[in-house]
Amino acid sequence: MGARLIALTGATGFIGRHLLHSLSRRGYRVRVLLRRPVEVPEGASSAVVGDLTRPMNMAAALAGVDAVVHSAGLAQTMSGTPGDDFRASNTEATLRLAEAAARARVQRFVFLSSIRAQTGISAPGIVTEADSPKPTDAYGHSKLAAERALAGTGLDWVALRPALVYGTGARGNVATLMQWARSGAPLPFGALTARRSLVSVESLGEAVAIALDAPGPLRRPLVVAEPDALTIPDMIAALRAGLGRGPGLLPVPRSLLGLACRLTGRADAFERLSTSLVVRADGLIALGWVPASDARAGLTRFAAHGP
Repeated sequence: MGARLIALTGATGFIGRHLLHSLSRRGYRVRVLLRRPVEVPEGASSAVVGDLTRPMNMAAALAGVDAVVHSAGLAQTMSGTPGDDFRASNTEATLRLAEAAARARVQRFVFLSSIRAQTGISAPGIVTEADSPKPTDAYGHSKLAAERALAGTGLDWVALRPALVYGTGARGNVATLMQWARSGAPLPFGALTARRSLVSVESLGEAVAIALDAPGPLRRPLVVAEPDALTIPDMIAALRAGLGRGPGLLPVPRSLLGLACRLTGRADAFERLSTSLVVRADGLIALGWVPASDARAGLTRFAAHGP
């Protein structure tokens, strides 16, 4: 029996690029589903399907496919994006692809959702998939709606809800943290004690492998986070260690830092810095998931190898 054939969307994005290499290293055959013809990395085949909200050629694209890994979508980092765009790219496109996968008798559908389908920007306690989902923005609602649409397709599906993903090519908050770490200036975050969960793109690749190989049916969401939630000072220190530097953190009181952020129009940024979002991946761990590293060591390695 030959290697399983995986159809992968989003292969030109940050997470998708890593998943393409990760799946190939594990011996899967990978067929990349593309919106338009582009150069495909060596070892992968391709099929052009167009806009996933109005896909074409899906029967041919999914012929012989054992499983779909759907990582394409509109990212949370697209600030100011209307809710209709999130619904079209994250909900409707996922449903169209899943319907086509069901017709093609695909064995499993792995959807890259988000922790924001589970919770808002912060949470008072430890978050698991056992908690009732409470998204707070259009992005999170679009991801949760996609998960619920999958449940109606008859597919054996799993939705992975990763915490903040870091790794080479990451944008958004991770890119900002790296920019701060690379600066030579002391940073005023030393007194912040709120903790946040993260997951490396390598650990996320391990989670995708578990989702593909676990005995079914699954038909549920699974949150993804490395076990050690870190404070912002922890993150900066780990990144700067990878750059061969000391932490360089000043213990500015939280109240003064908050005032400075509000006065400079950065109240949203302060909320992310000063509130906690701790996630525990109970479901994945029960399936045998082992993260590639802990978050502290992963951030140090990420910084050492370059963004």
